[in-house]
Amino acid sequence: MGIITILWEKWVEFRRDFYKITLAAMIAPLMYLIVFGMGIQTTSHGQPYLNFLIPGVVSLTTMNGSFNAIAQNLNVQRLYEKAFDQVMISPTPLWQFIAGQIIGGSLRGLYAGGIILLLTAPIETGLIFNGWSFLVMFLNGAVFSAIGVVVSFLAKNHADVPRFSNYIIMPMAYLCNTFFSTEKLPGFVGKFVSALPLSQTSHLMRSISSGEAVNYSGIGILLLYLLVFTVAASWFIYKKKNL
Repeated sequence: MGIITILWEKWVEFRRDFYKITLAAMIAPLMYLIVFGMGIQTTSHGQPYLNFLIPGVVSLTTMNGSFNAIAQNLNVQRLYEKAFDQVMISPTPLWQFIAGQIIGGSLRGLYAGGIILLLTAPIETGLIFNGWSFLVMFLNGAVFSAIGVVVSFLAKNHADVPRFSNYIIMPMAYLCNTFFSTEKLPGFVGKFVSALPLSQTSHLMRSISSGEAVNYSGIGILLLYLLVFTVAASWFIYKKKNL
């Protein structure tokens, strides 16, 4: 019941800010596609660069949509509205609260990524997006929603969330196999960046869209990230409850 309550809250918020959420999900990815994909005519791995770019942009869009949907709102609720204190004293199990936040954020990211797929559908690229693609998008959103929960508790004030986004999320958006392959990064840096969740998602989305077999190890890595950050989020929440 607690999960449904959280999801209903996210749904009410989505309906209230539908146009703002939709426009925010569209503008930056469209700029990437127009400037890098259409404005700069080039190729990658023997194919038009747009074929390489679209799966990467969809991946980073799900990341941004999910992270921003959770980190900012939950931080405001915790520090300023004090709404989280009400959750603490309510009969809602905290694991349901965490699960609801992660699922709600993931659905928001899935919506944002779906918009980009719809906008790029008229472009004749030959890319394939199927149920596996949406599963990967959902898992990526879940991972960054869990990260958003963790960040909302690490943040000491409202400005800390944008700082984290600038220091961590934005570099990942550009480096993690979205605009260029991680193979071009040297040595340890390349291996480290390729192991990050967005790199795994971009690789999975790109291989699926090219008609290749699903890389189950990549899905396993995303599930491992989800487990780690969910445990971390649970630790922060239960620690606050026991203060």
